[in-house]
Amino acid sequence: MTPTDAATAPVALQLSVGTGTDVGLRRKVNEDSLLAAHPVYVVADGMGGHEAGDKASQAVVLELSSLVGRDAITPDELADSLDRAHAAVRVIAEGTSRGAGSTLTGVVVSDQGGRPHWLVFNIGDSRVYLLRGEDFVQLTVDHSIAQEMIDDGTLAREDLATYAGRNVITKAVGADNSDADFWLYPIVTGDRLVMCSDGLSGEVTDEGIVALLVANLDPQAAADALVADALAHGGRDNVTVVVVDAVAGGVSVDVEEATIAAEARPVEVDDMLEATTVEIPRRGGRGIL
Repeated sequence: MTPTDAATAPVALQLSVGTGTDVGLRRKVNEDSLLAAHPVYVVADGMGGHEAGDKASQAVVLELSSLVGRDAITPDELADSLDRAHAAVRVIAEGTSRGAGSTLTGVVVSDQGGRPHWLVFNIGDSRVYLLRGEDFVQLTVDHSIAQEMIDDGTLAREDLATYAGRNVITKAVGADNSDADFWLYPIVTGDRLVMCSDGLSGEVTDEGIVALLVANLDPQAAADALVADALAHGGRDNVTVVVVDAVAGGVSVDVEEATIAAEARPVEVDDMLEATTVEIPRRGGRGIL
């Protein structure tokens, strides 16, 4: 390899990860589960009480663990895994008196045109956030009554924290008509992703999350700080956090926008949520491809 080849050779994707979970200050059982093993990074928030909530979220994570160890995941491979997760939770629900379900959110690493991408997905009201430079955005859209009210203008976003029905979700793993939404974004070196259950987003403001992410450069320290802050603000629910940093191997922030536009892949944070939505093949839900 010539010096020029060495200088232009692609750098392998390198991610650094931190995780944290806590039962909270009011619950007796932690019904949250997480998975943070390349290339799969997810959070699941189980429902079904002491009888089944923890089992439901564990079943979801178990199904997704079959994807661990691969270099990258295709959208169809992820969708197949989600189908199996739905089936596994339905089996658990059939054996309980209250039923069972789980939220699920996260990312898998996917190769698109030789470039690594975040394949983001969501069912329910657990969330994925992105901190890129000074921009902080929620990449996922909650499946909840409150979000529907915000969308139709009957609830102001600033009133969400005090809205009595903010925890009522409209989709769940194991429930009917609950296809995932998908979004596909190029990985940019320096990206920091946060996946969390509503035990974090329901206790800590976006501004508070950003402050802790900026103050804690190590992803494990950031995850620990976020969980601790959720507890300090009341800890009314289980809280689970996964922080993923793109250390190397992503798209450079200096890549020209024209190059990215030619490949129909959004890079700028401000443009991310305005891309055209399409369906993942053979699945419902929304997705940016």
